[in-house]
Amino acid sequence: MATVSIIIPTLNEEKYLSSTLECLMQLKPPAHEIIIIDGTSQDYTQQIACSYPVIFKTSAKAQRSVQMNLGAEIAGGELLCFLHADTLVPLNLVERVRFTLLDEQIALGGFISLMKGNRTRWLTTSLNFIKTYLAPFLYRPDRFFFHHLRLLFGDQAMFCRQTDFFHCGGFNDNLPIMEEADLCIKMNRVGKIKQINQTVISSDRRLAHWGLWKAHFIWFSICALWALRVSPIWLKKFYTEIR
Repeated sequence: MATVSIIIPTLNEEKYLSSTLECLMQLKPPAHEIIIIDGTSQDYTQQIACSYPVIFKTSAKAQRSVQMNLGAEIAGGELLCFLHADTLVPLNLVERVRFTLLDEQIALGGFISLMKGNRTRWLTTSLNFIKTYLAPFLYRPDRFFFHHLRLLFGDQAMFCRQTDFFHCGGFNDNLPIMEEADLCIKMNRVGKIKQINQTVISSDRRLAHWGLWKAHFIWFSICALWALRVSPIWLKKFYTEIR
């Protein structure tokens, strides 16, 4: 069976990392390895990570695209799964990744992100599900209809074959934001993008910090401006880190 490497970029994730790693320790079957690439955290992220059987490396640059590429470079698994440090996955993650990528026409997959904190954010979860289809329909309709383009985002636990990832150039190191959507477009030249019918649970910390309507306005605006080719470096100014 194909082996699965899970890659987690971190930056000051002491609040969430233990829960995520505890969940990963229970995977059946287990992952081949869990790789944490840390962006020089100033809290207890490293201590927490190193208390688990993971591979821990530090990135000189705290940027998800850079960190995930570094993780992919050292990964020993045939399949790669990119996971946020505040996201809990189903215990059959490895099985679902393997099964989905048995279809050689699928290049990249991801789960449905269930947004949750003190309560489940059903509206946001529904909009995120729809966005996977609506965003490419609006911004890349040719690829949506003829090449099965879907736009997946980081909190959906994206996964792919290591060979396809490197064939398309991986994440763009120059992108501080929208790096997952950019990867989807590149991977879509290799094969289909698929959102599978199973959920992962992602933290609602941005919603809690910004508020429902402000958060959705920012997300929609960033996606729309990105589709209009506005520089992601400029867009990043409106998407500050929440820790």
